[in-house]
Amino acid sequence: MNSRIPTRQVPAPGAGADAVRPLREFAMAFTSSPRGARLARRLVSHRLDTWGHPYGGRANDALTLITAELTANAVRHGHVPGRDFHVRLAHGTDALRIEVSDTRTERVPVPCDREPPGDAESGRGLLVVAELATRWAVAPREGAPGKTVWAELALA
Repeated sequence: MNSRIPTRQVPAPGAGADAVRPLREFAMAFTSSPRGARLARRLVSHRLDTWGHPYGGRANDALTLITAELTANAVRHGHVPGRDFHVRLAHGTDALRIEVSDTRTERVPVPCDREPPGDAESGRGLLVVAELATRWAVAPREGAPGKTVWAELALA
C-alpha cells in the first residue's frame, strides 16, 4: 500500500444514508464475537452470489473483504457485553452498500491517510476499506445508541 492513501470518507454524519435505494436488502444481528464476524462475512458473500455477484468476482471479493474489516472492528472495538452487532447489505441499481452497527458510541473510527509503522500488528483495516470502497463514513446509529460504519461500492 502507499504510505498516504486518501480516505474517501463523507464528512457529514448520515450523509448518503439514502444513496443506495435498495432493490434487494439483507439485514441480520450477529453475536459480537469472532465467530459472529466470520458468519456475517460468509452470509454477505453468499447473499451477493445469489444476487448475481459471483464468488471470485470483483464486487463479491471487495465487499466481502470490506465486511470482514468492518465486522472485525465492531467485535474488537465496538463490543459491549450482551449486545450484538448488526449488518445490513443493500443492493441498488448503481451500488452495493454494507452497514455495520454496534452499540459503542465513544469509539468512533478516526480517518487516517497514513499506514501504521511497518511492525505494527493492526491499524490497516480502514485503509483497506478506503482503498476498496467508492465511499465510506461513520454515522450515529439510527433508532438506537451506537454508531454505523458504512461503505459503498459502485457497480461499473
